[in-house]
Amino acid sequence: MSSFTARLTLRLALLVTTTTVAVLLVGGLLLDRQIDTGMDLLHEVEAKELGELLGLAGGLPPEEVAQRIRHDADSDAALFFIQVAGPDERIVFRSENLGETLLPLDVQADTHWTVRLPFLGRVRLSGYRHGPWRIVIGSALSFSERLLRDYVKISLGLVAGVALFSVGLGYLFSRDTLRPIRAIEATARRIRADNLGERIPVAGHDELASLAALLNETFDRLQASFEQVRRFSADASHELKTPLALVRLNAEKLRPCLAHDEEAGAALEDILEEIALLNQVIDRLLFIAKSESGALALARRPLRLAPWLEAFAEDARALAEDRGVRFALADNQPGEVQADPDLLRQLLLNLVTNAVAVSPPGGTVALESRAGSAGRWLFSITDEGPGLPPEQLTRVFERFVRHNHGQADTLPGRGHGLGLAICMAIAELHGGTIQAENRAEGRGLRLEVCLPVQTA
Repeated sequence: MSSFTARLTLRLALLVTTTTVAVLLVGGLLLDRQIDTGMDLLHEVEAKELGELLGLAGGLPPEEVAQRIRHDADSDAALFFIQVAGPDERIVFRSENLGETLLPLDVQADTHWTVRLPFLGRVRLSGYRHGPWRIVIGSALSFSERLLRDYVKISLGLVAGVALFSVGLGYLFSRDTLRPIRAIEATARRIRADNLGERIPVAGHDELASLAALLNETFDRLQASFEQVRRFSADASHELKTPLALVRLNAEKLRPCLAHDEEAGAALEDILEEIALLNQVIDRLLFIAKSESGALALARRPLRLAPWLEAFAEDARALAEDRGVRFALADNQPGEVQADPDLLRQLLLNLVTNAVAVSPPGGTVALESRAGSAGRWLFSITDEGPGLPPEQLTRVFERFVRHNHGQADTLPGRGHGLGLAICMAIAELHGGTIQAENRAEGRGLRLEVCLPVQTA
């Protein structure tokens, strides 16, 4: 059972049911013992009465013994099994309900035991000595056995009822007990990069209050870390890009001075190109840092994909034609997602750029947009390049990981291994995923982006 509420309900039901079974079991044992004790007390009273009837003289003939017992204890003889032996251990009286069954003769005084006798079943016996007389009194246990069987049947019904009742009671108890934890969970889920100031209410001084206070301290540290990342992003943007801008301006001033020197002019152009690439690296690293820290806010809105992708396809075709590659919008199903259109365009454009870079002249880069399962939308981009070794497919989205296919370096503006890392960051910002796989139907790579149709 995956739900903690369900597990807690089950455990409570098991605890209550097990406790009930234990109580009823102990109650049954005590009832059985109490029945035996009650019989022993009745036997003791009856033995005392018989002793008073017989007296201390041991020479009474059996006829006299039987006459005294029948005269004064006839009704008791019908209720009990009675056997009286004289000093010579000769039986002088046996109640008629014993039939042919003989009770033990050699008994200790004031002893009680249970035995199974022929024709009588289980019997509770008590032995006494009164002067010269040895008196054994017994009671059939059939009534107590029937009583205990009825007790067991009632107990089983009670256990079944308690088990069902405890499940319902346990569920209500679990829901009520876990309500503070659900409140903590709901508050914790609301605390995001755009809502870092909210905290879990702390009430009381119990363990849950300590947990809430600990989580609040953790959120304080996370908020401080996010603020540090934001400040670093702003500081890095200023502290790195400002000197680069000054370097570029000063380099631009050298152009007139080096106009007559072709070799120096070419070196200057290389410097300016490297400065531009460095600016791109800084921008992309800042973008990834902001996305991973949650400091990047998305401007989500409902986006109708079919017309939006038609417009995107025009730019993608121009990019592909410049490299001698054909771009095709192979499947463009109508649909709508909640997304930031600028970031989604950047994601797809990065993927198309990479696909064009590795495709041979005359090759085709295809984009498909279609509905997936479970409320997901799929974007798939395929190329006709050489693909990737299987062990590199999982690393292709890591930062600064570059895979040379013999063509990428000829592109204007060489890649620096951050484009696909940015694609993954954008997909994760939208609650989606991205993966790469070699095409099964031919040469090339397939990159698939899966986004939720509705995002929170």
